[in-house]
Amino acid sequence: MSRTGIPGLASPRPLIGVLPSLYQEDEFAARFTGAFDEILAAVISTIDNVPAYLDPALTPEDFIDWLASWVGVLLDETWPIERRRAFVAEATDLYRHRGTARGLAHHIRVFTSGDVQIVESGAAAWSPESGAAAPGTGDFTVNVRLRVPASTTIEESSLDALVAAAKPAHMRHTIEVIKV
Repeated sequence: MSRTGIPGLASPRPLIGVLPSLYQEDEFAARFTGAFDEILAAVISTIDNVPAYLDPALTPEDFIDWLASWVGVLLDETWPIERRRAFVAEATDLYRHRGTARGLAHHIRVFTSGDVQIVESGAAAWSPESGAAAPGTGDFTVNVRLRVPASTTIEESSLDALVAAAKPAHMRHTIEVIKV
């Protein structure tokens, strides 16, 4: 997609209108400022449409990677544009819950559109007794169980990289993909 000059795009603010009235009636001044109007029309149009560039649902397709870089997301170029737009739109919410079971499940759900179950080895709890045993097994693992339709293609190396990036760094992980 090109964002260069668009033939025939009129400037919403012609320069001739800001000149003194003496020059507004001059044919040469009108042609001279008209050349600048043609160049500036695309610039003004772009500035007027900045909100559309910042909205993942509206931004031009070649801007989605740039927009993703603003929120620290690396997109897979093989994904359809709708999935890339959805991932960027969800990025702030994904990172808000990063490192939690909820955040990991949400991250995987956006990535795969599958049914995700997260099983952790540890837990957070309190005990009314001082010196009580810590909850969980203590081996710091997270098991990801993903159910997807049999027709779905999941690139397991990409899924593994996603889980590795979205889980807490000190935890090991396993992934089980179940096609139903």
